[in-house]
Amino acid sequence: MLTCRRPADTSIIRFLEKQAPLEFTYEAVGATRSQQVPDGFVFDHYRTRLGEGDAVFDAARDALRRWAMFDIDWVTILDPSSGTSTMSPSDPAEGMTIGLLINLPLAWWLNACRVVYVIDESQPRRRFGFAYGTLPDHAERGEERFLVEQDDAGVCWYDLSAISRPSHPLTRLGYPIARAMQKRFARQSQSAMQRAVERASQ
Repeated sequence: MLTCRRPADTSIIRFLEKQAPLEFTYEAVGATRSQQVPDGFVFDHYRTRLGEGDAVFDAARDALRRWAMFDIDWVTILDPSSGTSTMSPSDPAEGMTIGLLINLPLAWWLNACRVVYVIDESQPRRRFGFAYGTLPDHAERGEERFLVEQDDAGVCWYDLSAISRPSHPLTRLGYPIARAMQKRFARQSQSAMQRAVERASQ
């Protein structure tokens, strides 16, 4: 949903209620789990070191649960089902529908997504994360996974991977700009996770 000003909360709620029962807009649902890229999709992968030790992993896992990777000034995650006045998102859960509100220079773009799966593992290594996929009213088609994991040496990593292709006519027309925004989000998401872990250690 593309608007010239920030949509009202009631409009956001109605928008997501209409999107919630709809199917994903891509066939390879769960592709980010296997890292297999369907034909016609672009694969992005970013990985950054967060620190070492169990305390760092715990802080990173808690940050993902709070959607801290979206602590970015031009992107907002909205979850009307959370029951909060700000629609702050609840813990990620499979089947959860969320809105991704992007503040563009001259417009606001509200996109619909659904959580595809959640990862919460302690063996053979500690891993926590989840992926969401696009619903019909979204600028792109595809899936994005956010993961924190602790390797055998105790080092903790934030791992972001995504498959995507343009969906809306504007993203097809302005594809280089859309790609630049995806890369910008990835960089800022990494910084947001690093900030969240650092704050937890203070």
